[in-house]
Amino acid sequence: MNKKTIDALRRSDRTIVGALILILGTVVAHAAFNPYTDSVPGRGNSTEMARAAVTAASPTPSEIALVQLLAERNCLAEALYYEARGEGIEGEMAVAEVVFHRLRSRGYPGTICGVVFEGSPAHACQFSFACSRDMDRAKEPRAWSEARLLAAKIMTGAVPLGDITDDATSYHAISVDPAWAGTLIKTVQIGNHIFYRAPPPHSRAS
Repeated sequence: MNKKTIDALRRSDRTIVGALILILGTVVAHAAFNPYTDSVPGRGNSTEMARAAVTAASPTPSEIALVQLLAERNCLAEALYYEARGEGIEGEMAVAEVVFHRLRSRGYPGTICGVVFEGSPAHACQFSFACSRDMDRAKEPRAWSEARLLAAKIMTGAVPLGDITDDATSYHAISVDPAWAGTLIKTVQIGNHIFYRAPPPHSRAS
């Protein structure tokens, strides 16, 4: 990341620094960075971006935190954009719920980027777009801008997540019938996606 990029981040995102710093202490600070699940080569993960920022411009700790959180926002925005673009606000919020349900559950990575890109690029992606060629194509500017804005609002609490998916940690498009669906509890269908949560521990053991 060069000095011009750092300066642009400082100008364009300074107004949300305070809110995003709060997110650092509440949403993702409980889990340490896991280099095996949270580092996504070529996807600008938060640690790589922060390290590049330090090297390029020696920013303050708050600016490093901002770079990390902007990376998290972009990862969430990519999930909303690629997984639920065209599904309306309810569909995008449902995808965001799954990301955050995983973030708060054992057995998943401890950052938004880690959750969204888990399994990438080894073709074992939890979110299919991360292993497809979709990201090689140019994004539609308006839809991408709206996804980034919604992601920022979700992370700052300006748009609070409810639980319309009933604790779902998985989903699939109605056009497919994955084998794993039979091992989980179906909760709801929203748009073109069917959502699932894990069964209680005692049910999995029986």
